[in-house]
Amino acid sequence: MNCSLLVSRLMPGIAVAVFLVACASGPPPRDWQMNAKGSLERALNAYLTGNARVEVQEFQRARGEIAKTGRADLLARAELMRCAARVASLEFDECEGFVKLRADTDLPERAYADYLAARISPQDVALLPPQHREVAAAGSAAAAALQRMQDPLSKLVACGVLFQFGWVDDRVVALAVDTASAEGWRRPLLAWLHVQARRAAAAGDIDAAERLRRRIGLVQGDAEFGITAP
Repeated sequence: MNCSLLVSRLMPGIAVAVFLVACASGPPPRDWQMNAKGSLERALNAYLTGNARVEVQEFQRARGEIAKTGRADLLARAELMRCAARVASLEFDECEGFVKLRADTDLPERAYADYLAARISPQDVALLPPQHREVAAAGSAAAAALQRMQDPLSKLVACGVLFQFGWVDDRVVALAVDTASAEGWRRPLLAWLHVQARRAAAAGDIDAAERLRRRIGLVQGDAEFGITAP
C-alpha cells in the first residue's frame, strides 16, 4: 500500500505517524489504525459540515480504537485534531481532552496546543509545523503567509489563531470565508460570515452587511442546523 493513501488532513500541521505506517515496503496497517483513521475523518467532516451528533459518535469510536494501544500520546494527537477544527470555526475552549493527556505528550504537540490557544511562546515557534511556524512568526503581517498555505483546513486553523490574537483584517476574514465556502464547510463558513457581517456594519457599509446576512440565511437553510454565531 502506498503511503499517500493514508495521508489525510486529520490534524492540520501535526505529524500523524500513527496512521502513516503502511508504506509500499512495510506491513499492512493494523485494523485499529484503519478504523481510527476512518472514524477521525468522518468525525472531522461531520463537525465541519455541522452534524454534531455524527461528530460525537465517530470521535468516540476513534478514541476507542486508539485506546486499545494504551498510547496516551496518540490519543492526545486525536484530541488536538478535534480542537483544531473548533479553532477553524471560531469556537474556542481549553481543549480539555488534550489538557488531560498533556503530561504524556512531546514538545511539538504541546507547542501546537499552545498555538491553537494563541499563547505560543516565541521560543516554541520552531516546534510548530512549517506552515504554522511561518504564520506564528509573521504575527500581524501573516496575511501573505496564509495565502501560501495549501491545505484549506490548516489555513482556517491559522485564521482562527490570528483571530484570537486580534491580528485579523478584512483580507484574512475574506480568505477564511472563501476557503470554507469552497470546501462546503458550513460551520466555519457561518462563523466567519458573521464576523464579516459585523465588520461591514461597523464600517457603515449597510448594503454589504445586509448582503452578508442574506448569505448567512442561505447557508443556514433551516432551523434544525443548530449553529449559532460565535
